[in-house]
Order: sequence, then C-alpha cells, then structure tokens
Amino acid sequence: MIRLATSVVFSLALLAKPFFASGQDHSHEVDQVFAAYAQPMNPGCSVGIVHGGRFVYQKSYGSASLELDVPLSPKSVFYVGSIAKQFTAASIVLAAEQGYLSLDDNIRKYIPELPAYGHDITLREMLQQTSGFRDFFDLIYLSGHDSSEFNTPSEIFGLIKRQKGLNNVPGAEWIYSNTNYFLLGIVLQRASGKTLAAFAAENIFRPLGMKETSFYDDASVVVPGRVAAYNAGPNGRFLVNWSTNYAVVGGGGLMTTVDDLLRWDNNFYANHLGKGTLRKELETPGVLNDGNKISYGMGLIPGNYRGLPIIEHNGSNFGYTADLLRFPNQRFTVITLCNVSNANPEEKSRQVADLYLMTEMQPDSTPIDAVDKHLPPPDSFAGQYFDQRTRTIYSFTSSNGHLRAWGSDLRRKNANQFYDLFGDLFTFEGSGTTARVTLDMNGERYFAGTRRDEIHLDKTALQSFVGNFKSSELDGAVHLAVEHNNLIFKAGTNPPIPLAPIANDEFHAGSSFWVVFRRNKRGQVSGLRLFMPSARGLEFVRND
Repeated sequence: MIRLATSVVFSLALLAKPFFASGQDHSHEVDQVFAAYAQPMNPGCSVGIVHGGRFVYQKSYGSASLELDVPLSPKSVFYVGSIAKQFTAASIVLAAEQGYLSLDDNIRKYIPELPAYGHDITLREMLQQTSGFRDFFDLIYLSGHDSSEFNTPSEIFGLIKRQKGLNNVPGAEWIYSNTNYFLLGIVLQRASGKTLAAFAAENIFRPLGMKETSFYDDASVVVPGRVAAYNAGPNGRFLVNWSTNYAVVGGGGLMTTVDDLLRWDNNFYANHLGKGTLRKELETPGVLNDGNKISYGMGLIPGNYRGLPIIEHNGSNFGYTADLLRFPNQRFTVITLCNVSNANPEEKSRQVADLYLMTEMQPDSTPIDAVDKHLPPPDSFAGQYFDQRTRTIYSFTSSNGHLRAWGSDLRRKNANQFYDLFGDLFTFEGSGTTARVTLDMNGERYFAGTRRDEIHLDKTALQSFVGNFKSSELDGAVHLAVEHNNLIFKAGTNPPIPLAPIANDEFHAGSSFWVVFRRNKRGQVSGLRLFMPSARGLEFVRND
C-alpha cells in the first residue's frame, strides 16, 4: 500500500487507461466529484469505475480511521447496508436451484411461528418487497430503542412475531421492508441447514474469489481492514458512528470491498454460479396481483437514467453509505463505498456516469431560468405533499434552478414532470393548496399527494392529545407532551420529535411518520394509529 504524507488519498495503479467513449481522460473530473473528501482528517469514499470487466479508474478519498490516521484504499472493508439484499436474494435463488425450497413457497412452511394474517405470503413476494411485512427498523424505533442496541436476531424476530397486521395485502403493493430479507435468512437456514453466511460463502463468495466479503453474523469476529464510519458533526467535525456489535444479516450485514464488488459485477455478464437462472431472477421486475409490474426485482432495482437502462441498489447504516450502479448495455458500473453518512453516493455515482457516458445519454436538466422563462420555476412545486391513502409525505425543495428531493436534483422532463433517481416520473398539477403530485411506477399509482399547509392549534387544544400510549405489538410505549406550544412525540430513549397538525386529530413529523388520533364517544382522545413509511397502521391505546 502506498501511503501519501497527508494520509488521505490512496490510488491504485489503473488496470486500464482512464479513457472512454468521449475520448477524454476523466480522472481529474472524477477527483473533483470527490474533492471534498481529499482533505486531511476526513472520512470519505472508495470508488471503482468499471468498463468491460475491468477498472478504468479506481481511487480512494479520505480516511478509513480518523483515530488511527489510516487512509481508505480499494481493499478497505465497508459495511454496505442494503446492497446485501442482492446477495441474500442470490442465495435464495441458488437454494431453489438446489432443491432446498421453492420461490413460491408460503413463508409459514419454514417459519410457522408467524401469524397467518389470512393470506399466504410467498418467498417471491418477500424477495420483491410486496409481502406487507412491517419493517423492523421502524418497529424498533417505535419500541423506543436504537437499532445498534436492539441488535440480536432473537430480539428482532420476537418483535416481528408480535405484529398483528400487515402494511398491505400480499402482492397488492410494493413497500420496502428489511423484515422480508431478515426472514429470508431464517428460511434459508431452516431449509438448507446452513446459515446465510455459510451458504453465501460456499455458493457465491468463494466461487467468485470474493476473499474479503462476508455476512457479518458474529459480532465477536475481527474483520481485517474494516473501516470506521462517521456522522458529520458541528464546526466541520466528525462523530464516530460505528457499531461493531450489530450482527443481524439478510437485509444488511454484508462486509465487502471495491475490489470484490468488481468480481460480483462481472458475474452478471458471465454467470459462474448455479444453473443459469440467477441474473434473470434478480433483475426481472416483480408483478403485482393486478398484473402491473413494479420497479424492483429481487434485491436489485431495474430503472432508467438519462435514457439508459440501469440496475442499482444502494445501502446505508451506522454512517456507512454505498451505491452499486450498473449500466448493463454499456457494461459500465460505478461502485461507490463511503464511510460518512452525508456522502450521498447515489448522486456521486450518477455524476461519474455522466462523465463517461455523456455521448450516449439524453441531455441532463438545466436551470430553468437559463432555458425558458415561460416554464414554471422549480420553487413553484416545492412543499410538502400528503398522500391520504398511504399516509405518507414527500417533501420537495428548490435550489439553484433545480427541484430537489432526497438530497438530489430531479431531472426535468417538461413543464410539470420530473424524473426521480430511477427514471420514474413525478407529475405536478394545480397550484397553491390544490397542488398535487403523483408518482407512477410501471403502471402503479405509487404516490398521490396534495400540498397542504399546516394548521395552528393553541396550547389548550394540544393538551387533549397529551398522554402515554401503548401498543400490544411493541414492547414499549410512546409519550405525547406539549412543550413551547408544540406537541412532542417521544418513544423511549429516542430524541423527542415535534409534531405538526395538518387536519383535525392528524399530525405529521415530516416524512418520518403520520399520527391519527382516535376519540371515544365523549370526545376524549382514547388512542392513535401510527403510520411510518414501511410500518403502517400500528394501533396504540391510551395508557395513562
């Protein structure tokens, strides 16, 4: 390893010249994308740019450990969050090829402890995120715990078994839930007799030569080369956010490197695993009960970016953030693994792809005032939009002539339509309090929200909601209080969150959750229903 004096930039000898279709050397421009991390005592990102099965540029920016002053390198081992899902899905598909299970089996064939819910839930529905299982991270939060502390498989399994309801009828909607992939790990072990870690090592990692990759299911194991992760703190400082005792796998838990992910990426073009069904199963979009396709395969997200088909999945947890973005028709992939929570690797992967594939892409968006002053400016669409059916909230902001959501600029298609990061269209209609936005994904009306202004309630009105509320599906209670003329939501030791009223007996906490209070015949608040993005309709009763 070559260590520079600043201890922040590690550069591997390139396996191919950093040139591409444009005929230009983009290495300097890539360095500019990640320039913020090429500073002393900064965490950062390791990046691999792949074309035709080889790295055309590979570089690491920042420190693997601020405490030890160790630079990141392409061999640094990252926790990559939900990128793990494609490996869990691959293990299930390979187990099906080997006869251990069928993708259309009912989950209760392997885990009869789960409630029946009145519907069969198949492994395929779980792989495609249409099962309806509530997300255990949301449930952990509502139980008043932090996920780094509520961190054993038995604790999480116990919480899942207590759920009396589902988010949706199985197969009727796509709702992302880590519970699906956690349970799939249990299914694999009960069907094959091997843990997910052991099965994946035997059937994926060792055959592909991914020597530094593993599912971290034992918190006592030392992982050589593992990097620490950080949150951005005040005054340019960084706060360590590294959980070494979290050993839950399936939806996450994968440790890997940029070098190893090259080997995984290559396998999608010349499959060396199983009997040949793997790529098709993972990449094919799921189909809902009504016949509409969804924008999710099995641990992978097929989409479109600037006119080119893509396959992608990102991941984040404990300060680690990661993105694996593949353009299959161009055999071009960007691997971005970061150890700081605000890195936004999805946006940076796209910025890199813009450089190398510029001649093949459709034109990107341009600030509106530089194009057509007759088009509505982006700030006319900014605001919070509320979907009454799903009780979800989307927030849009405007900056430098762009409409933004989820930390990224949205590419404009025409006067009132913008692409999300995966090529699906937001359509805005109306103005003021009648403004509405919809998101259609392959024929499904995924979001339909109306822009609404918050209403004002005085302290006396807010006082009626104060109290303790308990759910039989959780192992904790939530507390509502009034502080400084705001209704405050508190779950266990988690930080308090202010709630904003949006209708009679309805409050929201931004995009985090939505609370609907219930009253008895005397008009007194007797309970509430709570809706999180991936855990809908949990019932709480007043427990003062």
